[in-house]
Amino acid sequence: MRSMLRLPVLAPLGLLAALTATGLAQRSAAPPASAAAAAATARIVKAAQAVAASLDDAGRAKLQFAFDSTQKSNWSNLPSGIYERHSLRMGDLTPPQKAAVLALLETALSRDGYRKVMEIVRGDEVLRRPGGGGAPGGRVAFGEAEYYLAFVGTPSTTAAWMLQFGGHHLAINLTMAGSAASMAPSLPAAQPAKYTFEGKEIRPLGRENDKAFELINALDAGQRSQAVLGSTVADLVLGPGQDGKVIQPEGLKASAMTPAQQTMLLGIVREWAGIMTDGFAEPRMAEIRANLPQTWFAWSGPTTNGSAAYFRIQGPTLVIEYAPQRTIDHIHTIYRDPTNDYGAKIAAK
Repeated sequence: MRSMLRLPVLAPLGLLAALTATGLAQRSAAPPASAAAAAATARIVKAAQAVAASLDDAGRAKLQFAFDSTQKSNWSNLPSGIYERHSLRMGDLTPPQKAAVLALLETALSRDGYRKVMEIVRGDEVLRRPGGGGAPGGRVAFGEAEYYLAFVGTPSTTAAWMLQFGGHHLAINLTMAGSAASMAPSLPAAQPAKYTFEGKEIRPLGRENDKAFELINALDAGQRSQAVLGSTVADLVLGPGQDGKVIQPEGLKASAMTPAQQTMLLGIVREWAGIMTDGFAEPRMAEIRANLPQTWFAWSGPTTNGSAAYFRIQGPTLVIEYAPQRTIDHIHTIYRDPTNDYGAKIAAK
């Protein structure tokens, strides 16, 4: 497994160690939230411009889309061959171009968010290999080459634009407008949900799973009876193609939780909200904390860790769903903000 995954797309990861250290140093200060977010946008714009500069005209044509184009909603959990993406394909890039894309992702995402995205991508490479579980031959394509990058709108420190990166089981849609940002809707998923890389067990969504089981089992009998739904939920309700759909909150309200349980709930939320760089994640978490009394936690399935169970967290500006696909080794999740999907709220300012 160790040698199997040392492929060109991921080779720059080691080379980016210095960039990681620089990013951590940049995130160590604590300026006002708006200033930190504006600085994050500036860093991302600079990295995005470096990607564009590394391409020829044909490459830039695949990368760049108008902000009001349909490219915004061109994302899916499905693999290439079943779902067609119309942007810049990682497998078509040179090593320096791939390194520029990875540097952009490392800048746009938190340290943990970048790790999570790379682990999802590596998992798809495992799926592609013989014996990995992917469909052999045919028109369906798995692996690291089948991830795509797009800029929806021109990278700018003031005007709204979106950084879009995704492929099978991954869709990151990060909209920025000056000091404001939204990563909704985004879809971090996993298949396989557990694999071995360089001798270590990798679970891209392991913390999401474990923290949720910890919370459901920290509830008392009365709380659990409210949280556990009477019906079975087998997949995402607000997944790809469900933009604008509204569902009613159900389950256990956070206001009925103890402070310790509320802290656990916020810890789960951060696994999604914290994917984007800290300058964006901190104000987002502050918004979610402010709405915590109106936030709900719902559960469907067994409550023993290691079981396939669905859960949902829903508040005024938040919907998170976690949905195993009849097995714990194939997970779909979705992260939305019904007030700010595709940056609708910040783009209007």
